Amino acid sequence: MGMGGGSGRGQIQSDINVTPLVDVCLVLLIIFMVVTPMLQKGIAVNLPVTDNPDKKPEGKDQKLITVQWKVPPAYFLDKELLPKEQLQRQLDELFQRKPSTEVVIKADQKLRYGDVKEAMRMTKEAGFQDVGLIVQRKQRATS
Repeated sequence: MGMGGGSGRGQIQSDINVTPLVDVCLVLLIIFMVVTPMLQKGIAVNLPVTDNPDKKPEGKDQKLITVQWKVPPAYFLDKELLPKEQLQRQLDELFQRKPSTEVVIKADQKLRYGDVKEAMRMTKEAGFQDVGLIVQRKQRATS
């Protein structure tokens, strides 16, 4: 009776465990909680592309930070080019005046992640909690 028992064990291990993969995907989704308003506003950049970005209505009190791909990266508030220190000051002021302002970041896809994180850090430092990242919806291939 001990003969047939061993043969079933090999099959269990040959199945691929997809749980870690699902976890990774969920984490990526959480990191890229994204918005797709204001594509026309601000400075033109090549946006990162994602499959299904979260829709977020475009608020009246929305401020747009654009990070343009240059060396070093160029930071804009709406359409005004600002050195980093000045951008930080403006964000601080903006938060003091109107803490309910929603800040969205539009960053060129060629930028290093650190440059985008820098813009996020500045908004968080000013006090803004709700910061969105603008991306472009992936175009479906039309056959």
